[in-house]
Amino acid sequence: MNPVPTPRAAARALCFAWWLCLLGLLMPGIAAAQTSAPATIEVQNVGAAAEPPPPRIGVATMQPGEVFFERFGHDAIIVVDPTTGAATSYNFGFFDPSEPDFVGRFVKGRMMYYLVALPFEQDLVSYRESGRGVSVQWLDLTPAQARKLADALAERSRPENARYHYDYFTANCATMVRDYLDLALDGGLQRQLAGRSRGNTYRSEAVRLASPASWMWLGFDLGLGPYADKPLSRWQEAFVPMRLAESLEQVHNSEGRPLVLAREALLPHRIAPEPPEHARHWWPWLLGGVALAGLLLAGARRPRLVAAFALPFWLLCTLLGGLLVFLWGFTAHESAWSNHNLLLLNPLCLWLAFGAIAVLFGRRPPRGFGIVAWIVVACGVLALVIDWLAFQPQYSLQWIVLLLPVHAALAWVFTRDRLPRNVR
Repeated sequence: MNPVPTPRAAARALCFAWWLCLLGLLMPGIAAAQTSAPATIEVQNVGAAAEPPPPRIGVATMQPGEVFFERFGHDAIIVVDPTTGAATSYNFGFFDPSEPDFVGRFVKGRMMYYLVALPFEQDLVSYRESGRGVSVQWLDLTPAQARKLADALAERSRPENARYHYDYFTANCATMVRDYLDLALDGGLQRQLAGRSRGNTYRSEAVRLASPASWMWLGFDLGLGPYADKPLSRWQEAFVPMRLAESLEQVHNSEGRPLVLAREALLPHRIAPEPPEHARHWWPWLLGGVALAGLLLAGARRPRLVAAFALPFWLLCTLLGGLLVFLWGFTAHESAWSNHNLLLLNPLCLWLAFGAIAVLFGRRPPRGFGIVAWIVVACGVLALVIDWLAFQPQYSLQWIVLLLPVHAALAWVFTRDRLPRNVR
């Protein structure tokens, strides 16, 4: 005889049956989810594998050459295709001398340069032939940064985008490389370099690198104004390719690791090395100026002999002073503006040159000659005062102590009352 269920037992049985029904409804969904999950993961893995690896990025630094436009060295950005292994050199150092008004643009400071993308092996040919050393710094960039840089360079190298206004100090092959690296790092390179300085200036770097060619370093030293004597940050001194390479070794990427992953020497340097840094002293120039002035004063009784020296000296001062006026007033060469050397290479020397010609022919200089001569001396003294007061500082003391004694000695010798009677 079966027992009769109690109300409590009946309620338990009903609850158990309800849970069985609910479980039966959920099981197909759970099974479907378990079945579809591996498929979703598999699709995601296939998508990640389909994305190509990032390009390899390097900075190639070429050592200085022996031709005057090679004295500062050179650099380029290297982009290596991860699939083919082909290396492309993005080189900002090309110009076209056959373009209209090329020389005029160069003189006026409005020269145009180009970015050219070419196979890296092809870019190396001229450096190998001339004996210039080449090395590459391979950079530790994130995949996104490497792709961003490669895409930006590819776009910039298109013919319609490749031209840029060249400036010797602020827009050259090295500063363009620096700026594109900074673009890839979202400004991280400038943030790390802009607040640091070693005290170098545009003048000190230009004179140092041009020193193997006397005419070149003299041109820089005479032609650069106060703009070139401001202490540079390491960001600014990266206008020199070798300085940029040094700075890259000291910065970090966006993840805190050294930016330079490895350095590789590609070509040995077989010619004269980069000129080293050295202190520049003014006292040898003073000795030279005083010695010249002493010789001129000693020859005061032979005015024609002194005039034979004075004539080319004053003509040279006139020529160089006129060039400084042209650079300041009629070109975009900001580094040559407000040049204090104009007070020493005074265009008024042209009038003095006429006086020297008169003396050579046995005649007295024209009236007003002595006044102009002493005005030139006064301008030299003004240059010395400006240098002493450090007003708009310019490194020109060596030229002051060389030229001012010579101007003073010539003014003294050719003062009209001191000329001998046999000079009419």
